[in-house]
Amino acid sequence: MVSAEPRLALSDEKQAELLRLIEGADSVELKLTLPDSDLRSAVAALRLDPLDAEIRQVFFFDTPDLALNKSGLVVRARRVQRKGDDTVIKLRPVDPHDLPAKVRAAPGFGVEVDAMPGGFVCSASLKAALETPVVREVALGQRPIKKLFSKDQRKFYTEHAPAGIALDDLSILGPILVLKLKFSPAGINRKFVAELWLYPDGSRVVELSTKSAPNTAFQVAAESRAFLTERGIDLSGEQQTKTKKALEFFSQNLPSADGAPHVESPSVGS
Repeated sequence: MVSAEPRLALSDEKQAELLRLIEGADSVELKLTLPDSDLRSAVAALRLDPLDAEIRQVFFFDTPDLALNKSGLVVRARRVQRKGDDTVIKLRPVDPHDLPAKVRAAPGFGVEVDAMPGGFVCSASLKAALETPVVREVALGQRPIKKLFSKDQRKFYTEHAPAGIALDDLSILGPILVLKLKFSPAGINRKFVAELWLYPDGSRVVELSTKSAPNTAFQVAAESRAFLTERGIDLSGEQQTKTKKALEFFSQNLPSADGAPHVESPSVGS
């Protein structure tokens, strides 16, 4: 959903880079975040029924100073209503052409390009579904964090995490309550997903997305842009990263040794 606004247009160099990444990816996800003020109008324009939404709890794991995030690593676990628990270790950015074939062939491994107005990133993810739902037990401190992840995921983590930071050294950041709604609106032969992320401070992030095969990504982007524009959806707003917002919120509110919320010291020049 790349906007037609000039200020959001990609340079020729960036477009060439995007095309190269897409050619090496397994899938492309086109994303658009909306300002909170546009939520009601978007729900009406797309005829969404909130009662069809699936409830999720999302937990992230990182150090208080977000050392993993700074290294491009995201560690996440989810509880999904009536569907069980799942986990993912994600690395970004990556160049899909540099990934070994053996890694690409691993079960649960995928490479995806996320594209939004004015930007894109390619990520590699190793996902796993949990046979037994234990995310809540880990969140309550009843099980170690490493028990959430498969042997392959733990290996992937060790290969890319900063030295000396084990899974069980991480802090639990969350949960975030997420409402996810899949819908197929009239007027376009395409499935979309709407996600509403509800943060504990009362703020919200609304994201619309649709997935595409790499060879149809640009066509899908054009069709989706036209469809959303016709329904009055603003594509030119400032884009938010829901994961980054969650990490920053919870890392700043972790209790310190004396029980007070953790506050990271400002960097020089901030």
